[in-house]
Amino acid sequence: MTKKMKFALFGNVYQEHSCTSVQKFFNIARIKEADIAISEQFYLFLHEHLKVDIPECEIIKDNHFTADYVLCIGGDGTFLDVANRVGDKQIPIIGINTGRLGFLASFSPDSIEETIEDIYADRFNVEQHSVLQISCDEFQLKDYPCALNEIAILKHDISSMISIHTDINNEHLTTYQADGLIISTPTGSTAYSLSVGGPIIVPQSDTICLTPVAPHSLNMRPIVLCDNSEITLKVESRSSSFLISLDGRSQSYPDNIHLRIRKAPYCINVVTRQGQSFYSTLRRKMMWGADSRV
Repeated sequence: MTKKMKFALFGNVYQEHSCTSVQKFFNIARIKEADIAISEQFYLFLHEHLKVDIPECEIIKDNHFTADYVLCIGGDGTFLDVANRVGDKQIPIIGINTGRLGFLASFSPDSIEETIEDIYADRFNVEQHSVLQISCDEFQLKDYPCALNEIAILKHDISSMISIHTDINNEHLTTYQADGLIISTPTGSTAYSLSVGGPIIVPQSDTICLTPVAPHSLNMRPIVLCDNSEITLKVESRSSSFLISLDGRSQSYPDNIHLRIRKAPYCINVVTRQGQSFYSTLRRKMMWGADSRV
């Protein structure tokens, strides 16, 4: 007897080619008699723009929902948005990659039926990915204060470099004179941090990486910390303000406030295919070690 399951469906509302993947999911969900909940924005995109025949479902209007699995159809940006909405619910996320790189959303849209069959047959793995959280001594920060990839402290586009006074566990580390500072999880090490010279870090390595963005001093290099560290920051800027970006969600704040960054008390559970490894993903997705002359 097929076990009863509920899937929460989220997707990129700017990708018309995701229609095929969604329809394939609906077909197998009908066969499995699965319950479906769909985010309101994605439901409207499917129903009004793509004219998809949607089965009976629940509409998710906020972040209060339940499911056995979350199905995310899009790229890594969509996956990060969905991880933000899942938060501490511990619901495993299945990422169907209809974007470009697909480091987090690792399942092919062509294999969506096979993927759901594997879920029902327990032929999959679940990886736990650490999350960072940020707080402020002076006031409560806007938006959800957690990030799966990175927390970035950045200057405004029109301002000169900022000074980021950085302490680790109440001991002064340095003052970064730079365009910004990226504090990343191992998951985020292959994202923004990597693009500015940060190291690739193996997932589940219990670390946090600090990578400066365009530092004024050439001897300012990335540093990797244990993830039980508390990072305290105070920013000074000529424009009297700076940006805090959490997985790309940016807000402006006044300078000279005190920020505290630490590992969140929960993880994001990511579904992966059996036999899939981080190293094979590196080779396949990032052409790791490939020789263009061959």
